[in-house]
Amino acid sequence: MARTFAYCRVSTADQTTNNQLGEIEAAGFSVEAKRVVAETVSGSVPAMERKGFARLLDRMEGGDVLVVTKLDRLGRNAMDVRATVEQLANDGIRVHCLALGGVDLTSPAGKMTMSVIAAVAEFERDLLIERTQAGLTRAKAEGKALGRPSALTAAQLSEVQAKRASGVSLGALAKEYGVSRAAIQRAEKKAA
Repeated sequence: MARTFAYCRVSTADQTTNNQLGEIEAAGFSVEAKRVVAETVSGSVPAMERKGFARLLDRMEGGDVLVVTKLDRLGRNAMDVRATVEQLANDGIRVHCLALGGVDLTSPAGKMTMSVIAAVAEFERDLLIERTQAGLTRAKAEGKALGRPSALTAAQLSEVQAKRASGVSLGALAKEYGVSRAAIQRAEKKAA
């Protein structure tokens, strides 16, 4: 007989999972208290790296059902959510998401839904990269300096380059100018 588990997650300690449990019960799922895992962890932490979720996986077996109120309870990233659902499906565990009409994400309709979500996430990521690249190109065209500001002034760069040419060590120069050895190496490369 299939057992039903509930996974409830909040991001901060001042939040509660009571609303999520209420939604699961209102949707008609009867979940024993010992089969409810509630934890406080950021959605940016992949589900498989969460302590509570790991405990849940240890207790579940093929034929069981996992209920979540929304996909973002499993993760903030669509790719992570998809990987989590696929792993659960490979273990024979069905995943029901109430926000998607209670659809079983491991069913054909659920797989299609997950594919659409993954495609939208990839599209959004590609648009973000495109906008970032366009912004960088525009900034370069306007003559703006990009990247990390130099740790050394132009005068200090000249001094460092001269001292390195005369054999002063990286460590000594880093200590003298109060910067990292890597900053001295970058200054040296600029001379080349």
